[in-house]
Amino acid sequence: MRAVIIAAFVAFALTMALTPVAAKAFRRLKAGQPIRTDGPQTHLVKAGTPSMGGVVFIVTTVLAYIAGHLVLMALPGAEAGIQFHRPTGFTATGIVLIGLFVACGFVGFIDDWLKIRRKHSGGISGKMKILGLTIAATIFGFIAVYYTGSIETDEISETVATPYISFTQDITWLPLTKIGAVILFVFIVNATANGVNLADGLDGLATGAVMMSFLAYLIIGFWQYRHWCGGAGESLSPNYCYDVRDPLEIALIAGAAAGAMFGFLWWNTYPARIFMGDSGALGLGGLLGGLALASKTVMLLPIIGALFVIITFSVMIQVTSFKLTGRRVFRMSPLQHHFELAGWSEVTIVVRFWIIAGIGVAIGLGFFFADFLRIAG
Repeated sequence: MRAVIIAAFVAFALTMALTPVAAKAFRRLKAGQPIRTDGPQTHLVKAGTPSMGGVVFIVTTVLAYIAGHLVLMALPGAEAGIQFHRPTGFTATGIVLIGLFVACGFVGFIDDWLKIRRKHSGGISGKMKILGLTIAATIFGFIAVYYTGSIETDEISETVATPYISFTQDITWLPLTKIGAVILFVFIVNATANGVNLADGLDGLATGAVMMSFLAYLIIGFWQYRHWCGGAGESLSPNYCYDVRDPLEIALIAGAAAGAMFGFLWWNTYPARIFMGDSGALGLGGLLGGLALASKTVMLLPIIGALFVIITFSVMIQVTSFKLTGRRVFRMSPLQHHFELAGWSEVTIVVRFWIIAGIGVAIGLGFFFADFLRIAG
């Protein structure tokens, strides 16, 4: 746990320190966020606010992840928890999760750069954005499903992802082929990346909501590590253990990302000094999907990320209704803009949506621990 805490603190401290520096640099480079003319008119005052803040917390999360591993290698065996397997180097899970974070963030970076260069809110097309995310997810999906690295015990899965649907564990009566597992991987990453991106529209909204989800996966990852089938023969609960490849790695990366979000939120909350941009939103969404797949909690993800599901469905409902009937269900989509046009203040919307996100996280963790208590208790 010490390595996780240090990684989270390093990510927080670096992001707190570097974000205002990046904001000033982006402002000098005139890397301001173009504002949609068809959006809420109150957003026009935000024109010129530096964007691409996601570049900062992606870099700081990677640095914090490295710092966490340095701590793991430095700790004496007893203090580090030698009775459980702990990674002494970078793992397949780390490669997949960090790789997704960076690759999906790069797709968003291209979109942000084109917006700034063209001085227009339109970057790459939606189809090209999906294509970029699909390529990134396919590459790391194949690594997650097919790559078998050296492990210290045969009791755990040799791959990061397995060909099963999962809730709190693999559901063995819902098998997929390996190709099916890669397709599921691509779908989940696309869904979460676009979900977080749609939620990113008000100061601090996506940052706070995704931070809660990462905290949930920090808890899940560490709990799986302490009750892991891959420990040196036994977990803390002989009646129930988790067959996950690198649970401590999951906790470490989720903790680093959550720490970075804490630091970024200081500067991103209303009135925002900097926006995360698509580079941040797509990267965060890709990482969130990867955490669910690596921890075998795929069907738990829509509960933990309930706010992103609600916002995504608001867009789907709006588009479907307009195409079929010519009428709009909401004043504007995504959903947060509907409430803006209804007269709610931006801060009110953000705080209330955070409450919804927190409820989803609490219910998701409740299901996770209830399943453990049902079997292990």
